[in-house]
Amino acid sequence: MAQCMRTTLNPPKNPFLNSTKPSLVSTPLFDFLKSTKYPRISMSRQNQQVLSLDSLINSTRKEEVLSAIKGSLSNCLSETNLHKTVPALKSKTRGKVRDIYDGGDYLVLVTTDRQSAFDRILACVPFKGQVLNETSLWWFDKTRHITQNAIVSAPDENVTIAKKCSVFPVEFVVRGYVTGSTDTSLWTVYKNGVRNYCGNALPDGLVKSQKLPANILTPTTKAEDHDVPITPDEIIKSGLMNEADYYEASRKALSLFEYGQRVALEHGLILVDTKYEFGKGSDGSVLLIDEVHTPDSSRYWIANSYEERFQNGLEPENVDKEFLRLWFKDHCNPYEDKVLPDAPEDLVCELAWRYIFLYETITKSKFEMPLTEEPILDRISRNVELALSSL
Repeated sequence: MAQCMRTTLNPPKNPFLNSTKPSLVSTPLFDFLKSTKYPRISMSRQNQQVLSLDSLINSTRKEEVLSAIKGSLSNCLSETNLHKTVPALKSKTRGKVRDIYDGGDYLVLVTTDRQSAFDRILACVPFKGQVLNETSLWWFDKTRHITQNAIVSAPDENVTIAKKCSVFPVEFVVRGYVTGSTDTSLWTVYKNGVRNYCGNALPDGLVKSQKLPANILTPTTKAEDHDVPITPDEIIKSGLMNEADYYEASRKALSLFEYGQRVALEHGLILVDTKYEFGKGSDGSVLLIDEVHTPDSSRYWIANSYEERFQNGLEPENVDKEFLRLWFKDHCNPYEDKVLPDAPEDLVCELAWRYIFLYETITKSKFEMPLTEEPILDRISRNVELALSSL
């Protein structure tokens, strides 16, 4: 669904450099996409921040926040019911991570601390909802030069109020590297012999963690229980999107990813892959919704060590939730087991820290822990009710 927010940052005026062609589809219907030019990232070493795994594992900042993380393990925001406390809200839809409320002309999106993967809820992670909300808001503001978004306001650390729009039932997954551990990840399908994936022709001989010759778009349907890969032709023919809307959303997705890669690299990170969602506003415009370049929707690696580790056949140093995914794959069948084991407390704390680390590394701002003694549900209800009364 739609998520967005108002901030005071000014977007860069000229984020792109040289251009290259994306690898999309091979049908005549999409020839113009194949010939569309997209920017190629090019950056000198002196302009990059140098990060190391040690800065993630042993930083003094980690010591500062870990006590707050541990103290909040039993006080995560796992569920909200604002439709029972805020009179202006009519109904609730529960997503994997967000609770979405109908506010008439607007949607109220509450980002919870629920942690999802494999289309399941794996755990609740302290401060995760606030990190995701504030990370998205930063990126929404920074990408206004690429696309309009649905943001109206952000009345609370965990809340975004957005314009209502018609949401396209397609997720635009953009990938720059061959990697992943889920059933629909590029590495999983590639090692199983797939060489044409979502309309993209893939060469033989690729290995895990290798950079693709060009970024590719691998859309999926937004199925309730499990996302399903789909080709652009199938999207159009099945009526999920019309041709013009798909063209526009595809262009925006690839441009957003190129820009995100550039910003990430400036801060010592590689944006490996991500997903975008779009909707159509009442005026017919295609709007960016949901979230942007968060550690939930995106995979990040540490740039400084990537090349050496890749050449030596080692996994890249990551700053995302992949290690939690791998723990569950090692200890159960996360797709089929009815009951999953509890995520270890130390892994949950580590994930909370990594989300905060990523937010601070990208935005160059300090993550502010909630200081008030007020219960979080009371705080959110009060802030949402006040915000809706002023719209």
